[in-house]
Amino acid sequence: MLRKIIHIDEGKCTGCGLCVDACHEGAIAMVDGKAHLVRDDYCDGLGDCLPACPTDAISFVEREAAPYDEAAVAAHLAARNGGATAGSVPAAAEHRSGCPGSAARALIDDAPKPAPSPAHQGGCPGSRSRSLNGASAPAPTPAGRAAAPAAAGATDALSAVAAALPNRLAQWPCQIKLVPVQAPYYQGRGLLIAADCTAFACASFHERFMSGNVTIIGCPKLDEGSYTDKLAAIIAANDITSVTVARMEVPCCCGLERAAAEACAQSGKDIPFEVVTFAVNGDVIG
Repeated sequence: MLRKIIHIDEGKCTGCGLCVDACHEGAIAMVDGKAHLVRDDYCDGLGDCLPACPTDAISFVEREAAPYDEAAVAAHLAARNGGATAGSVPAAAEHRSGCPGSAARALIDDAPKPAPSPAHQGGCPGSRSRSLNGASAPAPTPAGRAAAPAAAGATDALSAVAAALPNRLAQWPCQIKLVPVQAPYYQGRGLLIAADCTAFACASFHERFMSGNVTIIGCPKLDEGSYTDKLAAIIAANDITSVTVARMEVPCCCGLERAAAEACAQSGKDIPFEVVTFAVNGDVIG
């Protein structure tokens, strides 16, 4: 299939090995002092290795390549990390493949402390699943959502919160793949390009980041293809006053930041560009 995949320029490669550590799929190995792509189907095309290379020896190309094979990566990482096969790894054993961001971890301070599990050694840290403080309260039942709150004054309190934190979404649709390239609502506004998870991680996201901006969202790990051309066309065709990228700390969000930066350059416009990075607990860390 024709797809995006990394290319390593051996002439620029200094053999530092940083890309090997950055690749969560084990797709890169050092051979005779140079970095090499081990197998096409080990490369997921997200490019976590690109920012790790100090000499810009790694780039994306589009060529015929085997599709990314998650099962093959799991077997490869299991063998590399201990000689076991993918089928022999117990369910409770360390997570060695996929996106490390999906592996479970608890962050609730008052939650029962489970026995320590072996260290997570592979995959995309952004898929590693974990509990957060915001999830400590039980969710209301369907009946509870419709019924009046039992506590006196609770309805007024909820109404006051809702009034104080109005919805700041300026348009519909909001998915990058669905929004039009040109529309009246872009004119004279900032463009907020947000990873899908950001508004769920940050409770005040609407007021702090969406207000006054047109918000479009996407996930480079789940959406097919690159956002760059679409974003460049939006920026070029409209009177956009600034571009802000809101991303999570997990590595798979690098693709969204990179696409937005490339789109700004491709559009030919010189407008303010900012990246806001969130920790998984909603704190702004960059």
